Amino acid sequence: MIYWFYLMGAIVFEVIGTMALKYSSLNSAPIYTILTAIGYLLAFTFLFYAIKKIDIGTAYAIWAGVGTALIAIIGVFLFKEDMSMIKALFILMIIVGSVGLKFLSGGES
Repeated sequence: MIYWFYLMGAIVFEVIGTMALKYSSLNSAPIYTILTAIGYLLAFTFLFYAIKKIDIGTAYAIWAGVGTALIAIIGVFLFKEDMSMIKALFILMIIVGSVGLKFLSGGES
């Protein structure tokens, strides 16, 4: 079970790193570049531990999918990015697919 928490940590830090990357592109303050590097370093560290027991394909699909969905949702609220019904449907499909992979995973559960 701990390996799924590692995967959740990898997702959280990937989202932090990506949000810091966005802020870095909007602002020249070096703190955002530092946060980007730290976020991605921690994301890959947690992913490293997660794949010790979770199949790499499953872990990577969930990590990338949930991270992408969260970034898209956060982008709507923080950066006023567009959210059409079709975009929302596809984000929902990413989330459903990620949850499905978790339940069908042959790895550590």
